[in-house]
Amino acid sequence: MSKMPKVGEQAPGFEAETYGGDTIKLSDYKGKGTVALYFYPKDNTPGCTKEACSLRDGMDDLQKLGVQVLGVSTDGVKAHENFRNKFELNFPLLSDKSKDIISAYGVESEYGSARRITFLIDKSGVIQHIWMKVKTASHSEEVIQKVKELNL
Repeated sequence: MSKMPKVGEQAPGFEAETYGGDTIKLSDYKGKGTVALYFYPKDNTPGCTKEACSLRDGMDDLQKLGVQVLGVSTDGVKAHENFRNKFELNFPLLSDKSKDIISAYGVESEYGSARRITFLIDKSGVIQHIWMKVKTASHSEEVIQKVKELNL
């Protein structure tokens, strides 16, 4: 397993597929605002659904602060699309079937899925905070509070 990048380090770049045939790169957000890059184990599971819905519900406040949320798991694009539609998620979910991203961020679990960890990345691409323990039901509040605290 790869080493997890630390606060103050440059976030590893990536490119991933999302629904609709779109590709998203971390560099797309450079200079444009803060990225909350959250890794989660699996679509449509209780904790992952709670976390995604918390971020969905906090999206207005997150966007006012210039935060873009990106979710990453090893599920395929179709599973992501179904998950997004079922819960009306308002942010991209990235498919990391190759495990390149979870490997670059050192978040692979012993089961081969992503561990539930969130990286807060500033507009210059530097990691400002890492949540190793996420409160799934109130994760958007955690992110909002930290972005304000760090003045990002």
